[in-house]
Amino acid sequence: MKSNKMHKHTIAFLTLLLIGFGAQAQEVKKKVINWYNGAKYGMNTDAAYAKVLAGKKSETVIVAVIDSGIDIEHEDLQGHIWVNTDEVAGNGIDDDGNGYIDDVNGWNFLGNAEGENINDVRLEVTRIYASLHPIFYGKEYGELSKEEKGNYTLYKAVKEEIEKERAEAEKELLDHQETTQALNIADKKLQNHFNGNYSKKDLKKAKKDPTIGKYAKQMLALYKLGLTYKDYNEMMGYYQGNLDYNYNPDIDPRSEVIGDNPTDFSETNYGNNDVEGQDAGHGTHCAGIIGAIRNNGIGNNGVADNVQIMSLRAVPNGDEWDKDIALAVRYAVDNGAQIINMSFGKPYSPEQAEVIKSFRYAESKGVLLVHAAGNEGLDNDDSENYPRPQYKEMREKFSNWIEVGASTRFKKAKFYKGVYLVRDGLAADFSNYGDKMVDVFAPGHAIYSTVPQSEYDVYDGTSMAGPMVAGVAALLKSYFNDLTMIEIRAIILASVQKVNITTPLPGDPAKEITFDKLCVTGGIVNVLNAVEMAENYK
Repeated sequence: MKSNKMHKHTIAFLTLLLIGFGAQAQEVKKKVINWYNGAKYGMNTDAAYAKVLAGKKSETVIVAVIDSGIDIEHEDLQGHIWVNTDEVAGNGIDDDGNGYIDDVNGWNFLGNAEGENINDVRLEVTRIYASLHPIFYGKEYGELSKEEKGNYTLYKAVKEEIEKERAEAEKELLDHQETTQALNIADKKLQNHFNGNYSKKDLKKAKKDPTIGKYAKQMLALYKLGLTYKDYNEMMGYYQGNLDYNYNPDIDPRSEVIGDNPTDFSETNYGNNDVEGQDAGHGTHCAGIIGAIRNNGIGNNGVADNVQIMSLRAVPNGDEWDKDIALAVRYAVDNGAQIINMSFGKPYSPEQAEVIKSFRYAESKGVLLVHAAGNEGLDNDDSENYPRPQYKEMREKFSNWIEVGASTRFKKAKFYKGVYLVRDGLAADFSNYGDKMVDVFAPGHAIYSTVPQSEYDVYDGTSMAGPMVAGVAALLKSYFNDLTMIEIRAIILASVQKVNITTPLPGDPAKEITFDKLCVTGGIVNVLNAVEMAENYK
């Protein structure tokens, strides 16, 4: 999935600032780095440890993270990475007989036995188009059989979407060509002046400098949007990626590298044990939210303090395949995971029947599934977002599922020069919602956590809110091990901090809405409340 959608009104506003002049990562003040563990709009995690859990014994809990990969060598995750003790590392043998060779820390479903991996891939809509185009190109609706007409309607819809997205990407890249060139020149000049990287503070000091002042002002214009030069390049990269691979029907890296049939779920002999892959930022960030070492003086404090993270690489830069997700869920369950975090999603799921079977399997084994609601600012009750807690053919939702929207640390919306800045209500502007399909909200804005190479960064997204809840579930299971995951789910939902103020409706900030219209519980996850409830449960 494209985990952190670019916000079009933010992109458009750049032109006003530079020429004539969220994003994923941004600067954040040190004093608010840990806001999501605090009491004010956070989850009250620190208070739970200080007031209730101090001195109590805990048991290790395994959390599987199905994502883009995890840097298992990260300094703030050491000792918190799952190790398959039944497997001998590097001997080329499937020692434990689970079908996966040398799966010491998990498995990579996006590679082959030779160690080659894929990362930049097509979206599901493009894969559907590529499969239908040879069948329906040049045909008219009236000449088709009754059986063909349904797929023809789908073909026309996906064709229109791809053409629209490619046209938009081409336009955005062309419209911002001058902006991009100006910023590239500015960055080069500033790098030369400061002998490398520079900060916002450096730019403020330099804006009156006769040689580099205008370049400093251009970069400061980005900061006023909460963006950096890196963020801007990521935005432009988003559109370039749409052209190069996401909406490009002419590429198929899976067939070239893996060579399996992605619709044949019995064909499982693929992948490798490279659980990091090429672009593990998203997965590493999620892992750190769940289980970065607490109070060690570096990085961030994870929610759970006695956890092992199992890395399952199944989410590329593009849309995940249903087959990989289904097999990853089964792997997690079979290898001892008690909680599975799933920070991914897409609007099409052609092989959803097999995915549902894997979720039923997890349900039958008492494994909790935590899923991010999505970043499109849409109502999940009325839109297609997969996977989901309840599919159309189901009478009831999965009993082992928590669907999570994203909240922020802001009580009220803020504006800049008459333009609404995203992510600034208590409900994040980008967050999907739904008083039937979304269970709860959790912090998902300006989240500081681990990224590869033992570094740290700030991300936004329901992708961050999901692991917050997975971490809470792990904490509860760790300290109250007799509780089942179904009971833990019930505690998390029953103990939320109810929100009694209105917030701008995600995706439509001109409208105000109450939290009970945004999610089932009408509140934000609260660890202190959950721990106190768990102490007296039953």
